Amino acid sequence: MKIKDRTEFKNKPPAFALRGSDVVSTAIKTMTERNIGSVVIVDDDMKVRGIVTERDLVRRVLGDNLDQKTTSLASIMTSNVKTAHPDDHVLDWLRLMSNERFRHLPVVDDDGRMINILSQGDFVSYTWPELLASFREKTSETLRGGAAPLPILFGGVLLYTVLLVAVLKFL
Repeated sequence: MKIKDRTEFKNKPPAFALRGSDVVSTAIKTMTERNIGSVVIVDDDMKVRGIVTERDLVRRVLGDNLDQKTTSLASIMTSNVKTAHPDDHVLDWLRLMSNERFRHLPVVDDDGRMINILSQGDFVSYTWPELLASFREKTSETLRGGAAPLPILFGGVLLYTVLLVAVLKFL
């Protein structure tokens, strides 16, 4: 499924962004008021230039004892931000976000202008029901194929159960 087809992408309120010249206290206030974990840093054309996350605030502002009222976001932002496009596939990004340990993904248009931002939670909350539906569909297809797959299915469940009991017994 493509990002643009996701309910959470279509129904999300417009993304909020700040400029690199804004100060840390503005980001903190905004993130607190909107209950968000990051703010995307854009230029005047809304092109993504960086991102400031809660982790950036802790490590770079608190960790270095910087003044939140005078420190610019450009000086603490993560600048090599991965960005997605609406036509990208959800599972590709979910896998990459998990493997590379980042939780916020700006979605941009073909010119690199920010459209919105998705979090890992946005992907996961709707991915599980889809995976379960897919599993149900595949199981139904297998069972409709005749009696031959049934022994394989039951044998697989039996083998899984035996292995699970064996592993739990040795823990």
